[in-house]
Amino acid sequence: MSESFLLGISGSLRAGSFNTKLVHEAKRQFNPDRFEFANLRLPLYDGDLEEAEGIPPEVQTLADQIAAADAVVISGPEYNKSVSGVLKNALDWVSRTEGNPWASKPVAIMSATGGRAGGERTQFALRHCMTPFRPHLLYGPEVLVGQTSQQFDEDGNLTNEINMKALKSLMTDLRKAAGLPV
Repeated sequence: MSESFLLGISGSLRAGSFNTKLVHEAKRQFNPDRFEFANLRLPLYDGDLEEAEGIPPEVQTLADQIAAADAVVISGPEYNKSVSGVLKNALDWVSRTEGNPWASKPVAIMSATGGRAGGERTQFALRHCMTPFRPHLLYGPEVLVGQTSQQFDEDGNLTNEINMKALKSLMTDLRKAAGLPV
């Protein structure tokens, strides 16, 4: 059997991002043979740039990672009741690459926010944004980590039992969707 490959995407660039911590916790629960963390430090999508220079190399790298991964886990903050600009920009750029790396790709969505709701709106908006790509989106269990400053220990590990139970279940379902042993 080939090695399992999980791609992690955080919709936050901040060094201490709770969404990045949540992606790393998901990686621990998924337990892939190989894990890569996507780089979303991409130029802003600009049709003139694309026409003049083509697809930027870092965008093509992201599209190639998505295509090669057995599964993708995305965690995003809620910015102004929707997805972060960084994440939306990445989706827009990848949509311009050859083929559709998202097609039928098992994808789990999570969110971590400072507020109580844990990012329900960002998950709804992200599902909506991804619909044209036709991934195999998992719709639950929802992992909505609210009040993030109280949910992780000093090593970045998720400590809330309810969220951890949902995350373990989601990662088990993601492994199944990817055709990997659980």
